Amino acid sequence: MKDAGVRMSKSVAALNTELTKIRTGRAHTSLLDHITVEYYGSQVPLNQAANVGVEDSRTLTVTPWEKDMVQVIEKAIMGSDLGLNPATAGTIIRVPLPALTEERRKDMIRVVRHEAEGGRIAVRNIRRDAMHDVKELLKEKMIGEDDERRAETDIQTITDKYVAEIDELLAVKEAELMEI
Repeated sequence: MKDAGVRMSKSVAALNTELTKIRTGRAHTSLLDHITVEYYGSQVPLNQAANVGVEDSRTLTVTPWEKDMVQVIEKAIMGSDLGLNPATAGTIIRVPLPALTEERRKDMIRVVRHEAEGGRIAVRNIRRDAMHDVKELLKEKMIGEDDERRAETDIQTITDKYVAEIDELLAVKEAELMEI
């Protein structure tokens, strides 16, 4: 049961990480976390080649640690799936975030709901595995039927707790997306 709880909490944490990558109307440094750049012959995350900061609510600033990296980072941001157009001013790259249209917000909510459903499925799969393990223990006569029922109830309680957490994350993200 402890293993199932740990695995479920990791699923919720992974979902939370995915949801932070989905863009809302506000600038947030984690928006650029998944972008990688070529740095001395290897692909590294952007935050290991530059300092990423928030200038105002709609603008991110990227300050490369080396002047040579300005063009490389700018190209990586343009080539990402975020649809952003960075503007370079000397060694600082400013990344303005366009306002979200109503249609784009609805698309984002659809994506967020899909991600949340994926998280729920992951939690349910962990529950199924844990229930299977309990049944195996019963077959091998390592536990009794009372212990089996108690364990199944406990596993279901843990599952309900993490599904509720996922629903809470979804509600917060939807409210954030609908905010103008």
